[in-house]
Amino acid sequence: MNRLTDLLLTAMAPAVWGSTYIVTSELLPAGYPITLAVLRALPAGLLLLLLVRRLPGRDWWGRVLLLGAFNFAIFWTLLFVAAYRLPGGVAATLGALQALWVVLLARGLLGTPIITLSVLAALAGAGGVALLVFTPAAELDPIGLAAGLGGALSMAAGTVLSRKWQPPVSPLTFTAWQLTAGGLLLAPLAWFGEPALPALTTSNLVGLGYLGLIGAALTYFLWFRGVARLEPAAVSMLGMMSPLTAVALGWMLLDQKLSPLQAGGAVIVLGSVWLGQWAARRGSRPATGAHSTTWPLPR
Repeated sequence: MNRLTDLLLTAMAPAVWGSTYIVTSELLPAGYPITLAVLRALPAGLLLLLLVRRLPGRDWWGRVLLLGAFNFAIFWTLLFVAAYRLPGGVAATLGALQALWVVLLARGLLGTPIITLSVLAALAGAGGVALLVFTPAAELDPIGLAAGLGGALSMAAGTVLSRKWQPPVSPLTFTAWQLTAGGLLLAPLAWFGEPALPALTTSNLVGLGYLGLIGAALTYFLWFRGVARLEPAAVSMLGMMSPLTAVALGWMLLDQKLSPLQAGGAVIVLGSVWLGQWAARRGSRPATGAHSTTWPLPR
């Protein structure tokens, strides 16, 4: 497949993740974030394990658990803390900084040069997300801010390490391992930290089925497939599609207003995604001229 196909397939993952808010708020019971995260990750991971019928070797268990922690357990837990303690716009803006974290972590863990345009694209994307979802009345809670920044850093670390550690298996198998590990790590937190779920309605089951099969199994397969094929900075910029989709769905399905400022933010987000792809593609080619677009840093 060509690069454009890889980009489009990978972008489908964060685009679908943008529907998580509307599905959670409209179809799932409130007040059980970690329990719902377990029900989203663990059944999907176990289902994929039944399909691939392969477990990680002993030398991969530690890395799979660490990836499951970064991509799911730590990330989702901090995401819910930020969502509860911060206005949605602030939490989304902090999450958008993941692209910048990826650029910096890729330098340290993969030796990828820091490309000036990639940094500018990441900052522009975060600014666009702020315009898209931020409100002037937003209050800043220190714990919420720390959780939002930590969640973005956790997902960034998971993205970069998923590129660094590529086992000799298919992306579907790698996804099964990570989803299962993340669900197992979250299970004790849900068991000891949250009350038991009430009896689930048909709507609850439909929502959980969607988040597990589509919002976890399918999308994370596409995401980790893209991580293996594309530059980390390029993949991380596609994450900007998540808040864009969330706002678009709220406008279309919940009759939420879209101001000119928000529309401008959407345009900036789309422009930053395009710039991020162009910069990553350009930075992956050997330099031919006297001037470089990277910041030279010592190894």
